[in-house]
Amino acid sequence: MSTFDFLRASPGVVALVCLLLGLMVGSFLNVVVHRLPVMLRRDWRAQSAEILGEWAEENDAPAALKEVASGLKQLAQPAARYNLVVPGSACPACGRAIRAWENIPVVSYLALGGRCAGCKARISLRYPVVEAFTALVSGYVGWRFGFTPAALGALIFAWALIAASWIDLDTQLLPDDITLPLIWVGLLFNIWGTFTTLESAVIGSVAGYLSLWSVYWVFKLATGKEGMGFGDFKLLAAIGAFLGWKMLPAVILLSSLVGAAVGIALIVLARHGRQVPIPFGPYLAAAGLIALFWGESINRAYLDYL
Repeated sequence: MSTFDFLRASPGVVALVCLLLGLMVGSFLNVVVHRLPVMLRRDWRAQSAEILGEWAEENDAPAALKEVASGLKQLAQPAARYNLVVPGSACPACGRAIRAWENIPVVSYLALGGRCAGCKARISLRYPVVEAFTALVSGYVGWRFGFTPAALGALIFAWALIAASWIDLDTQLLPDDITLPLIWVGLLFNIWGTFTTLESAVIGSVAGYLSLWSVYWVFKLATGKEGMGFGDFKLLAAIGAFLGWKMLPAVILLSSLVGAAVGIALIVLARHGRQVPIPFGPYLAAAGLIALFWGESINRAYLDYL
């Protein structure tokens, strides 16, 4: 029996491999969640400074304004390389470089007692939570889909949703760097009908975007306020590209119910101001994962009820 045949016949082994892989990916997702928004803000500042400088030159602006534009451009240039790889991980409190044995997902957090080995500053519980959650979801993907292309697609889908959700919780941004590639990946996987037909995936992507886009404009015209961000449109488009248009009603309903319940709970229990925006991306992502695993059953139950 070849290795491929063994893996196809052993969903438990595939689940274990995916779980361990999920631990490692979860550790990397923590880096993405922390660094990607910083990288985007630096890039936006650099672009803004460059545009201002070009405008000042083209419109023969006063020397003082040109000097300001030049200064902003210099400030926008990073002092050192900063991306998802460089510099190495370090304690945010004391700057001490994190050693390899201190960076083992979940295990290192428990071994260190949740504190930096150098300054003893408390390490956020988020890091092991993201790692453990990514591992559990990845393990279930391996168990559910086995050693198939669908498992690879589902892993990419789940990892992207987890990263996007945490970034949205932190910054209320859903980066195009995650949502747009996810749309194309979903369409590519469905060329071979991995999760749905290509026709359903294309329609799902378009319908996912336009459905929330329509809600956005209806709400804005009625109230004069923006009810959600454009990143939400793109995230639902990505979910539609992966799962097809038939899953969109369930995703929208589930995310709206959970979002409404959490929002009301925050207002009542945590005294969360009604004017304070609540990110919608995590609820879309949670509904997308539910639809990935149990969407067919939910749709059948819904249709049977009707």
